[in-house]
Amino acid sequence: MTDNGNRIVLGRVTGLFGVRGWVKVFSNTQPREGIANYSPWQLRLGDEWRSFVVEQGQSQGKGVIVKLEGVDDRDAAAALMGADIAIWREQLPPPAEGEIYWADLEGLEVVTVAGQALGRVSHLLETGANDVLVVRGERERLIPFVRGQVVTEIDLDGGRLVVDWDPDF
Repeated sequence: MTDNGNRIVLGRVTGLFGVRGWVKVFSNTQPREGIANYSPWQLRLGDEWRSFVVEQGQSQGKGVIVKLEGVDDRDAAAALMGADIAIWREQLPPPAEGEIYWADLEGLEVVTVAGQALGRVSHLLETGANDVLVVRGERERLIPFVRGQVVTEIDLDGGRLVVDWDPDF
């Protein structure tokens, strides 16, 4: 998810871990513990964003725990509960050839190969079989993100994604 095109939301603070300021996080990165490799983080606390340096991070069970600089006790960590975790777009490495960041697809206009507008990409869902585009227009559509078969063209500069998809689905 993008925020004004400058921030990329990678996850959320979901819980507390211990008494020394560690927090549990939900990560949208692959691998999930990769979220700890980005620093500084931008945390949305209410209506404002604040910057935090990541001191340490690691997998813990099925999740990730992180220690942020200046967050040294459970009370300070509790103040971060529910905060979105974002980084600046410039912190991401360039995608490899043929790869695209999900955040780059969000907001693109989606049209069929026949030129019928379906809406805009709201977000993507990760499923077991393949990723799914959530397209919102006059109604919401779930379109499999299968390049070459369903997704026939991605024009990031033009802000458009072309799909071979029946508009009645």
